[in-house]
Amino acid sequence: MIKKIILFVAITALLILFLYSENLKEIAAGVAILLFGMLFLEDGFKAFSGGPLQRLLKKTTDTLSKSLTFGIISTSLLQSSSLVSVITISFMSAGLIELTSGIGIIFGANLGTTTGAWLISVFGLKVKISSFALPLIVFGVIFILQSNKKLKGVGYCLAGIGFLFLGIHYMKEGFEAFQGSIDLKEYSIGGFWGLIIYTFIGIAATVIMQSSHATLAIILTALSTGQINYVDALSLAIGANIGTTITALVGAMSSNISGKRLAGAHLIFNLVTGIVAIVLINQFKWIVDILADSFGIAQTDYTLKLSIFHTIFNLVGVFIMIPFIHRLEILLLRVYKEKKADISQPRYLTDAAITYPDSAIPALLKETRHLFENSFEIISHGINLHRRDIISEEKLKAIVPFSVKDLEIDIDEIYFRKIKILYSKIVEFATSVQANNLSEENIKLIHHIKVANRYIVEIIKGIKILQPNITKFMVSENPYIRDEYHILRRRIAKVIREIYKAQSAEDIEFQHEQLLIQKRKANLHDVLVNGTLDRLIRERLITTEMATSLMNDSSLIATICEKMIIISELLYFHTDNIVFHERITVTETPNVA
Repeated sequence: MIKKIILFVAITALLILFLYSENLKEIAAGVAILLFGMLFLEDGFKAFSGGPLQRLLKKTTDTLSKSLTFGIISTSLLQSSSLVSVITISFMSAGLIELTSGIGIIFGANLGTTTGAWLISVFGLKVKISSFALPLIVFGVIFILQSNKKLKGVGYCLAGIGFLFLGIHYMKEGFEAFQGSIDLKEYSIGGFWGLIIYTFIGIAATVIMQSSHATLAIILTALSTGQINYVDALSLAIGANIGTTITALVGAMSSNISGKRLAGAHLIFNLVTGIVAIVLINQFKWIVDILADSFGIAQTDYTLKLSIFHTIFNLVGVFIMIPFIHRLEILLLRVYKEKKADISQPRYLTDAAITYPDSAIPALLKETRHLFENSFEIISHGINLHRRDIISEEKLKAIVPFSVKDLEIDIDEIYFRKIKILYSKIVEFATSVQANNLSEENIKLIHHIKVANRYIVEIIKGIKILQPNITKFMVSENPYIRDEYHILRRRIAKVIREIYKAQSAEDIEFQHEQLLIQKRKANLHDVLVNGTLDRLIRERLITTEMATSLMNDSSLIATICEKMIIISELLYFHTDNIVFHERITVTETPNVA
């Protein structure tokens, strides 16, 4: 409701302003076109995501210096620190990067955003960029109309840059025409309070437009036409820097605790940087004057001097905060504490994670792992074994025959409490991700994830079918049927043990081979296949009723073991390579109703 009210007020205010001045229409149109260009750039970026970005993030954010560099370069290319912040939050929500790396990216993004001011002040205001804008838009549209996803991405990027240039052109034209009717410098407020007021105006403008880049474009064009003075422009630039944190805070609202911590780091950094810039503004002006003289920049070239100022105070902010980065991390961990996890609710499926395939798909994999781990309680207790015994170092042959107490597990109750809600959320999230424009490999990968989740549910249904017979025959007076059911329990326990080992195995290939051995043995252990059932019947060691139960249960356990191993391959052995489906074949098996 609040958003609707704000939207209504904003539209009403614009209509009144448009009636008041024709020139305001041109300025507003310029801002709108510039923001439209930024949306196109974002769409262009999304077209190139999908696997390579995740691998690039892992390689370029494992140290603080690399994280800083990544933040600088990515923001310089995308021309939006807010976008980089939202991307970083989405990857942190999916657990792909650590908090320290995320903080480094945010610091670098603040430096990277200064390149936008330089581009506008050097080229946008000194060259007739409208002559470049229209051809870029034309070529961009031509590429957008192509069916190839990468060509479309190039088209969106070209058109986005074209619209950015066109927006700056219209803003400059509007301010120049506006100058003839009214001089905004007449409303300038000097002194300390003027500095504070204009800082808050910069914050408000950035919050409204959700882009410090757009705010800086307005400041620079207004400054170039003499509509605002140099000191007010510096204050507005400081405000724009602080205001850009609001986008990150909004993005973090839909993320998990990691995203909230990163948004907190972004806010603290920009607040500290802004306060330092306000307190030392006269010293910064002095440094800017010295540097301007050194580089041959005229003292009256205020747009370039503003770009120098914007770069310096962000650079100083980085140098101030880097020594405290670990203390900042500790503070954020204390303020944003992990709540006791509700295992029935998703941990990784956030609105922030769904934004990009590179974060959405790993989030799906991690949540499926969460679901699989929840199912271990049902599987182990369903065969009347404790998980602590299964994952212990003691031999299963020594554990299983003596673990014959009926654990009286209510599988339906645990399924509804720990599995059903989470399973439905995973399916819903996967379906939403598939609605995006995904690559063929990502579509196949999501299909495999959905199949794995279905297998988890089918395994639980299978355990429910097995439970009565296991409880009955593991304490039977007939030693032969009792031993056979101990063997069946031991098979499932062995697979669970090997899966647990896979979660922390140093030699992952060796552990994978151990599971593959279990997979190959699954059908060979079937009593009907290996001849055990025929021998027991022929020698009249078990009754016909026992034989029927053993035959059906042995086949079902072979299927359960095979499915558990297929799921573990997906979740524990291929997650480093997002397009790992080339190494896994998910075989369809009948439902175990």
